Amino acid sequence: MKKVLYVPLDDRPVNLDDVMTQGKSAGIHVITPHVNDLRNRLDSHKTSSGTTLLTTSSPAYGDTARIRKFILHHAASADGFIISTDMLAYGGLIGSRRLRADAGGAYPAYDPEITNLLDVIRLVKQSYPDKPVYVLDTIMRLATTSFAEGLDLAAYTESRNFMLQPRRSFTQFEDILSGYNLSPTGSYGSTATFDKEQYYNTRQHKFKTNHYILEKLAQEGYIDFLAVGVDDANTQGVQINEIHFVEECINGWLGGMNGQNPERAIILPDADGLGQALLARMANQLYRNGAKTECAVQYFGPHGSTITSPYEYMDVHQNILRHVDIVGAASESVGGSAALEIIAVTAADQTPAAVDRLAANHANGVLSVVIDFVGSGAADAAVTESLLGSRHTGSILGYSGWNTPGNKIGIALGMGQARYALLVTETDAAALSSAVNAHGSLLFKRFLKDYYYKRLAIGEIREYSRAHSLYVNVAAIADQNMLLFNSPEDYSHLQALLRERMQTHTATLAGKNAFLIGSPEPACSIRQISGAAWSFAEYSSAALHYHDPGYIWGRAFEITLKPSLTLHKKRKN
Repeated sequence: MKKVLYVPLDDRPVNLDDVMTQGKSAGIHVITPHVNDLRNRLDSHKTSSGTTLLTTSSPAYGDTARIRKFILHHAASADGFIISTDMLAYGGLIGSRRLRADAGGAYPAYDPEITNLLDVIRLVKQSYPDKPVYVLDTIMRLATTSFAEGLDLAAYTESRNFMLQPRRSFTQFEDILSGYNLSPTGSYGSTATFDKEQYYNTRQHKFKTNHYILEKLAQEGYIDFLAVGVDDANTQGVQINEIHFVEECINGWLGGMNGQNPERAIILPDADGLGQALLARMANQLYRNGAKTECAVQYFGPHGSTITSPYEYMDVHQNILRHVDIVGAASESVGGSAALEIIAVTAADQTPAAVDRLAANHANGVLSVVIDFVGSGAADAAVTESLLGSRHTGSILGYSGWNTPGNKIGIALGMGQARYALLVTETDAAALSSAVNAHGSLLFKRFLKDYYYKRLAIGEIREYSRAHSLYVNVAAIADQNMLLFNSPEDYSHLQALLRERMQTHTATLAGKNAFLIGSPEPACSIRQISGAAWSFAEYSSAALHYHDPGYIWGRAFEITLKPSLTLHKKRKN
């Protein structure tokens, strides 16, 4: 079994648990730091006066020194590396946007502690030049983090709106650093709920890190592939000059065109989908020596070029094409024949046609990945129920309906490409059985979480949390930090409510046509591809440990969820 050393963006399941399960579905053992070293949490302490919340404090971030040691300790045993620079340098995504009293020194010697951490990437590549080193970096998002180091939802809202305002255009690095507060015609005024100067210090520091990674590590050949995710973006605002600067660096230093190079570096809107996208690229490199999987996209509803999310600066179609680049695949050429088709649902009333396409692809030997772009932040009810009504849905290679378009694409396409790399290369029966169980579990989880939790159960949980808030001034948002804003007794009730609902939803999902677990003729998943022949495994059982679901960050938005499915090799008719 191949081993990949993986330093995730943070310890949320989308960045950690799901990538590890995805690795199993592709026959890869994903080696990660100890969970305590990756621990990220929102504020855990509070002060109050009666029924009024006064302050919150004491978040948790990853242990960067121990992350560095982990990389060096396990480097010899790994076949490849996927490293988040946010975790390595700052202790995670929320750590990378902590407000700072200063911006560090002049680039490139702006912060020796940070650059020493980053330089472990150089050490790894120098020591193991033949092992692929992939890096995930992010452009800092517009908003601050709610309930981290005392910042509340009002600070999040004001900071995002403030940083969304258009900025004066600059191309030179130093001009960008000094021009964050400049409008096209003047400058911006004061802020009420956060310190904008500290925010600009943070932004300057992070952008220096972006620059260092591009110039000192990627340009000099210590990074084989760099994925730069623009977190929580927009078509205008304080990020745009940074985005264009990175694009020019990719052009000038890494041989790119139009700000992208499919072989060296891609920048696009996403963050939480990039761990899975890079693992897919790694699987393709380790098993297929980087051979390109031909991908096509079919829209059911408006074309992706007409859709741009308010949280992204790139339209959906461009975003798909750039994710295709990241996973190491290729967009289908004119007149070509795709091995993998992305079924992009952009209108709910077109889902029946999308389901028909699934059936046609199955009959024609074309593999499918499905993405629900209709639901905003969670899977759409009409789209999901239609998909789950089809027996062909259980055999798709990837699916997502969660969060921003970029997240959905990275998750679904990452699942698909990683799985494909194993399906067409593995021949060992035991390895194939273990991998299909993992893939079935991950696909089942995506529907269980993206729809049954994010669309259905979360509403009841939020309602209870808000109705039982300890503090009147945060009652409307109590579910954003239930550990602090609800009593221990109510938090225990919320845990029990979550577990009861997810047991019920697991049983419901298991009985849908997509899985038909427990029926005489269960649905199937693809077990192996040998030439033009597909072999299948039947869904046999699904279980969710009662105590498994939990609010990992103490908020309703994010839960752990680890359903376990078993599949048995289908007997030939």
